[in-house]
Amino acid sequence: MAPVVRFAPSPTGYLHIGNARTALFNALFALAQGGTFWLRLDDTDAARSTPEFAAAIAQDLDWLGIPPDRAVRQSDRVALYDAAAERLKAAGRLYPAYETPEELERRRRRQLGRGLPPVYDRAALRLTPEERAALEAEGRRPHWRFRLDPGAVEWGDLVRGACHVEAESLSDPVLVRADGSYLYTLPSVVDDAEMGITHVIRGEDHVTNTAVQIQIFSALGAPVPEFAHHNLITTASGEGLSKRLGHLSLRGLREADYEPLAVAALATLTGSAEAVRPVADLGELAGLLDLAHVSRAPAKFDTHDLDQLNARLVHAMPYGAAAGRLAELGVPHEAGEAFWTAVRANLTRVAEAGPWWGVVQGPVTPVIADAAFAARAAALLPPEPWDAGTWKAWGEAVKAETGLKGRALFLPLRLALTGLDHGPDLAGLLPLIGRARSLRRLAGESA
Repeated sequence: MAPVVRFAPSPTGYLHIGNARTALFNALFALAQGGTFWLRLDDTDAARSTPEFAAAIAQDLDWLGIPPDRAVRQSDRVALYDAAAERLKAAGRLYPAYETPEELERRRRRQLGRGLPPVYDRAALRLTPEERAALEAEGRRPHWRFRLDPGAVEWGDLVRGACHVEAESLSDPVLVRADGSYLYTLPSVVDDAEMGITHVIRGEDHVTNTAVQIQIFSALGAPVPEFAHHNLITTASGEGLSKRLGHLSLRGLREADYEPLAVAALATLTGSAEAVRPVADLGELAGLLDLAHVSRAPAKFDTHDLDQLNARLVHAMPYGAAAGRLAELGVPHEAGEAFWTAVRANLTRVAEAGPWWGVVQGPVTPVIADAAFAARAAALLPPEPWDAGTWKAWGEAVKAETGLKGRALFLPLRLALTGLDHGPDLAGLLPLIGRARSLRRLAGESA
C-alpha cells in the first residue's frame, strides 16, 4: 500500500530548517514510494496561530518544491475531536480531574522529595460522585485525563529500531483542558486515524508522546501507524532551533538567495550516512533518503556548508535555470547566456551576478598604475567582433610588445578594465565589455 504521510506544523511562526527537515523527510518518503503527502495545520491554539504564518508555511513548502497533495486545518475539525472524546469518556478511558496547577506542583515536589517519580497518582479516579459535585460547586471545572493501561508499549521505529515505554512510568496525560480546548495529543491521533496516515515521521522530541498515542489509537479502534523519529537539527554551535527566535528560518534563507535544492539537500542529508552533496532534483534526493541510516546524534546545520553546496549548484546551473533571475538583475536576454557562462564559476549565489553585470555595463572607475603601459595595450586592441579567444590573442600581443608576462601583464589589464584585482575570467567578460568601453577605461576614463 502506498504510504500516506503528513507534516503538521503549528502556524505560530515561520518555519526553520529543522521544520523543513521533517517536511522533507515526509514529502521525499512519499515521493520515493508513490505516496500522498498531507499538510495539516495544527492551529487549535487560536491565540498564537495566524493566517499570515499559515500562508508563509505554504509559501515555504512551495519554495522547497514540496507542495502538499492535500491540506487541512485542525480548527475545521473540532467536531471529530469532540466525538472521539465522548467515545473515550464512555469507555472509561477519559476521566475528569480537578486539581489546580498549584496543587499538582506541590504534589510533584512531595514525590520528588520522597525519591519517587513525579507521576500523577490518579487521585481523581478515587473521587466519589459527591466529592466531584462538591468540587464543581466550588466553581472548579475539570480537565480530562486519558487513563493509560499498564504494561510495556512497544513499537518498531524506522529510525531508532525497537522501542518500548513502560506505561507505569508516565502520568495519565491531560487531553482536554478545563476550558474544553484540546491539547496536541488527541487531535493528532484522531486526525492521523481519519486521514489514513500510515507513517508518522517526526522529530525525536516526540518520542515520549508515542506510547500514549499508540494507546489512544487502540482505544479508538484505529490502526496504529508506523513511527520514525529522526534526529534534530541544531545550529553550527549546537544550539537548538526556535521559530520564536527565527533561527535559520526558511524565509531568511530564501531572502538570502540560497537555492532551494541546496537547502533541501543539506537539511535532508546532514546527520545521515549519506554524504552531503548537490542533487539534480528532488527525485534524486528522495532516492538517497533512508530512514534506517539517519544518525541518532544531533545534526548540525552550518551555513558555511550551505554556502559551499549552493556554490556547487550555481556553478553547474544552466542558463535557462538562471535566466529569469538574471533578467530581474538587469541582464538583457541577448547577453544573458554569454554573461552567465562567464561569471557563474565565481558566484556563491545567483544574486552575486548583479555586480558583475555592473562591471560589464559600467560605469567603472579604472585603476591605472602605468598610463604608458595602458596606452600601449589600448593601441593593440583588435577590431571587433570579439569572441572568447580575443582576450588571449590580445594578451599575447601586449606580451610581445612589452615583454611582460604572467601577473605583471594581466593584473594591470584587469584593474584597468574592471577596477578590481579579482573576478571572472576576462576571456568571457571582455567581449561583453566591448571595444569602446575598453578603450575609454584603458585611457583612465570612467566608462
